[in-house]
Amino acid sequence: MPSLDSITHEIPLPDGVSASVDDDNVTLTKDGSTISRQFRHSRVSVSSNDANLIVFCDLPRRKHKAIAGTWAAHLRNMVRGIDSGFEYKLKAVYSHFPMTLKVEGNTMTITNLFGEKVPRKAALPWTPAEVQVKIENKTDVTVSGSDREKVGQTAANIEMACKIKKRDRRVFQDGIYIVSKGEE
Repeated sequence: MPSLDSITHEIPLPDGVSASVDDDNVTLTKDGSTISRQFRHSRVSVSSNDANLIVFCDLPRRKHKAIAGTWAAHLRNMVRGIDSGFEYKLKAVYSHFPMTLKVEGNTMTITNLFGEKVPRKAALPWTPAEVQVKIENKTDVTVSGSDREKVGQTAANIEMACKIKKRDRRVFQDGIYIVSKGEE
């Protein structure tokens, strides 16, 4: 297999998005909101010019090539998140016992799931400025924000809080499920 001279990934920045690279930290800013992340490696570097973010690796091996591609994907997600945001839609499904959803601070409370007396709680580990959780029509939950990983983890926490154990999932389908993942 021939070795490559260098690998360069260029991520274009949309209008209104500015990037700053300080040592290992990359910070994207648009209209007062910011996303920052740390990228640290001895062989792979991130730099910026006026319209692009550049991930560069000189004389890469397979591992360095993979890291450069992963970093480019993370930076694309950051650019897309700061520009348009991410939105996950969840749906509460029940057959007999109507469940009640409520967001209180850093927890989401699911009461009367499957007729249980004790309410279930889903952790919402980030502030409402970072990840917003909205309940509409008593059964529709919308999780939105600019960081894809935080939005996805919040939606997963809500979905996992409603997991029914020791029952056949094909028959007992009550719970909250992710319906769509996309941009705002």
